[in-house]
Amino acid sequence: MKALVQTAPNTLLYRDEPDPAPAPGEAIIRVEAVGICGSDMHAIHGHDSRRPAPIILGHEAAGRVLTGRLSGKRVAVNPLVVPADCPFAREGRPHLSPRREILSMPPRPGAFAELLRAPEENLAEIPEDMPAAQAALAEPVAVSYHAVHHGARLLGRPLPAARCAVLGGGAIGLAAGLVLVQAGAGEVWLVEPNPARRETAARAGIARSHPPESGPEDGSCDLVVDAVGAAATRASACRLARPGGVIVHAGLLPGAEGLDIRRLTLQEITFTGTYCYTPEEFRTVVGLLVTGRLGALDWLETRPLAEGARAVADIDAGAAAAAKIILLP
Repeated sequence: MKALVQTAPNTLLYRDEPDPAPAPGEAIIRVEAVGICGSDMHAIHGHDSRRPAPIILGHEAAGRVLTGRLSGKRVAVNPLVVPADCPFAREGRPHLSPRREILSMPPRPGAFAELLRAPEENLAEIPEDMPAAQAALAEPVAVSYHAVHHGARLLGRPLPAARCAVLGGGAIGLAAGLVLVQAGAGEVWLVEPNPARRETAARAGIARSHPPESGPEDGSCDLVVDAVGAAATRASACRLARPGGVIVHAGLLPGAEGLDIRRLTLQEITFTGTYCYTPEEFRTVVGLLVTGRLGALDWLETRPLAEGARAVADIDAGAAAAAKIILLP
């Protein structure tokens, strides 16, 4: 098969790789679409020891099953693999398992390839007429769905009565905004410095898309989702949250700079991390995408897998207006 392989930091080669062989309970999927995630970018830059080169990255995938009980079906792929006997899995929280594996991390090659192996239980069927690029959004949107509803549970008040802010207009931030709109949040603000991304968010259905200098006033937001996780956005989140509010930290950048621990303490602001999603949430999101309840999903851009290295370079240069670039093998 052809695959896009990271061979060294900042080096991606489109080359021949051995076809994958399924283990018991696994299927082979012909990849039709795969998204470029921020964690892929982090690994490509050589900053993720969990993904040593050479490696096939990519975990936001959709395609057609070639083997097993779902052979012939089109599916979205949940990349999170957890043993059924793990205590966290039995508790309904497999995404927190210390034994979790993820496609694109050893020992599981990722989906920047023509073929992919994955457990059959991780495959969610999609309609024949659903564009593969839209189905590949299931994974990042599931991350956002979990982040929003995790925060809403901690908030302890109905979302329709809440003012919400999302920091960052990339795929996770934009999807978090759309999930909030779909859930009926009282106000949804998206704060993003890039005007092209603000325009994309507004077109997708988030009317209050603003640069940082004209976003919601400090101390006014019940729920803040930090989809960037940089020092500047952590500081913004601490300023924006109202007393008793909730900050959900979804970004994976390193460090703790920007946190105002004194304000979090004195104002009883809840600060929580968020990671991945449950299998039920993944399937819920697939249903939302299939039924169009998250909008037109026209905020993505597609490119050939063979041109993946160029797509990565454009993301690095800030030259991609779309919130998500999807590669097509």
